[in-house]
Amino acid sequence: MIDTPRPGRPGPATRTLWRPTGPEELALVEASGRRAWPPRLPDQPIFYPVLNEDYAIRIARDWNVPASGIGHVTRFEVEADFVARYPVRQAGGRTILELWVPAEDLPEFNRHIVGPIELIHTFVRTFRPHLPSAAAS
Repeated sequence: MIDTPRPGRPGPATRTLWRPTGPEELALVEASGRRAWPPRLPDQPIFYPVLNEDYAIRIARDWNVPASGIGHVTRFEVEADFVARYPVRQAGGRTILELWVPAEDLPEFNRHIVGPIELIHTFVRTFRPHLPSAAAS
């Protein structure tokens, strides 16, 4: 995680987090004024933002795009002292790190977001036209 001191700006130090997301979740974030993450679905007990942009890009591009045709990466700041209470989980290699926030904590987590949730990348499925082969003519 990146600790971001806020020199010259009032308020606590923050941590930068990223979240890969699909179109439905992003629409709900937009509806909140880019200030909050929507409640988890019943089969989603954990909200897991990730600790680096590269991992978020890989999830958005390699999972969200095949699942829904589009994947997004968001970036946001959370008060560093608050977010330190949640465990970091390694979900694969050294840089595959997630912050695990229980779904029931998400409303409180949202209250500690500093500034807007920013959309920083969008990936779309690309279609290649099927061209008849020369042999078929």
